[in-house]
Amino acid sequence: MTTTSKSPRVAPAAPARTAAAAVAPASAAAPAIVPASTHGHARNPGVPFDSSWFDDIRVNLSAAERRIATLPGRRSVKKDAQAGWLLKAISCIDLTTLSGDDTTERVKRLCAKAITPVRQDLLDALGFGERQLHTGAICVYHRYVATAVEALHGSGIPVAAVSTGFPAGLIPHDLKLKEIEASVRDGAAEIDIVITREHVLTGNWKALYAEMQDFRAACGDAHVKAILATGELKTMRNVAKASMICMMAGADFIKTSTGKESTNATPLVTLIMLRMIRDYEQRTGFKVGYKPAGGVSAAKDILNYQILMKEELGREWLEPDLFRIGASSLLADIERQLEHHVTGRYSAFHRHAIG
Repeated sequence: MTTTSKSPRVAPAAPARTAAAAVAPASAAAPAIVPASTHGHARNPGVPFDSSWFDDIRVNLSAAERRIATLPGRRSVKKDAQAGWLLKAISCIDLTTLSGDDTTERVKRLCAKAITPVRQDLLDALGFGERQLHTGAICVYHRYVATAVEALHGSGIPVAAVSTGFPAGLIPHDLKLKEIEASVRDGAAEIDIVITREHVLTGNWKALYAEMQDFRAACGDAHVKAILATGELKTMRNVAKASMICMMAGADFIKTSTGKESTNATPLVTLIMLRMIRDYEQRTGFKVGYKPAGGVSAAKDILNYQILMKEELGREWLEPDLFRIGASSLLADIERQLEHHVTGRYSAFHRHAIG
């Protein structure tokens, strides 16, 4: 679907495999749960700017659309296996509140839900009662980083802060760097930055690379997730190029959206970004994570994302150190599905409030 001048051509309708992702195809077997706060891979240090890495990128849109259209019928995950996959998804959620009416108490309640995301009686009924389960992170504005760090103390759950003038990213560059540094000082272990979309729309790739390098440096030891705002980049080719350049500049994750655009995460844009992650890993040996965000609210949809991750990148990318899901209401729907699996009945959505 996507090719570059230095990489082998990839058949558009079938996922290729890399040596680092040589695993069996996705099956009904549920992936194991591991602690959500670990980053078990070497960080991506980036590479020098080289336009030959992305100049020749092309996207076969019709082939990509056909690949996505076949996804729902390719795998059937039911019953106990489905419950297992949904429990795994919980461990990858960046549980998020990014509203203008956020309060300290709302953030504290969200942190409590992150620590105990599923009712104990449901976990006991699923045979999971003795195992640790929590979300991948809590994601908040800078104002609430210190509050979240305190509320999560001892839980092993990292705090992610949205930064760099989220969501538009149009504040002065020096203020963006100061905001990152302030969030890191307050205890944020992960920083979700927004790129300047103008750099992509005008083809100013060196400016995008330099901006991302500055963000990476300002984060220090904190992991950095680059939000591309894919719904505002106009073309899938732009999405592919922006993905590659942000990784070249040292992004630890690439992320679809702020959740504030008219179009946010979709399986199609996910496929494009995953192919770029695979290309980058083949070139450099470094694994970069992926985070869909915005509009990911149904348990049935996250199963498709998980299957796509495994088919395109391999089993390692089902773990929270390489896969995160930016969501607020998704957790409530997953808990509803788990309750239905246990009891045979759906409960009202409001019984699973998270904030």
